[in-house]
Amino acid sequence: MSDFIIQENDQVIFIPAFGAAIVTVQPGIMKATGKPTLGGKKICLVGDEAQLSVPGCPYMTPQYSIPGVGTLKIEKLAGNQQSKKTKSGGKKIILKGMMLKAKFEVQSPAQDPSPVASGGSPIPDGTPSYSGQGSFVTTNIKFKVS
Repeated sequence: MSDFIIQENDQVIFIPAFGAAIVTVQPGIMKATGKPTLGGKKICLVGDEAQLSVPGCPYMTPQYSIPGVGTLKIEKLAGNQQSKKTKSGGKKIILKGMMLKAKFEVQSPAQDPSPVASGGSPIPDGTPSYSGQGSFVTTNIKFKVS
């Protein structure tokens, strides 16, 4: 089945729930390496998703309620987000598809404030990353491939 091609500057919208973590998400902007263009914009090829990074996103969990900060990334494209037949320069083309697998990497851990009440220090979140989901939003409403 064919789907819309993802282009330079299309957005990735992340869902705020990353397991136990709730992230204040911001959209990611895709960069493209494909030589062909659609309406003057380069197309995104499989591998371009690995370059997407959205730093500086606050997060917290029910236990760690003092916010921390991390970076949103695409962990893996879904099967329906890669062209099956059409390629550019030997690489598959990224398609809109459904939900991609996302990763939230903790840079500054959220903290548990409960020890402070008894004179202790807040306890940092020991989880280095959380898994979540996201999807592409494209300005391309004309060009599809399979």
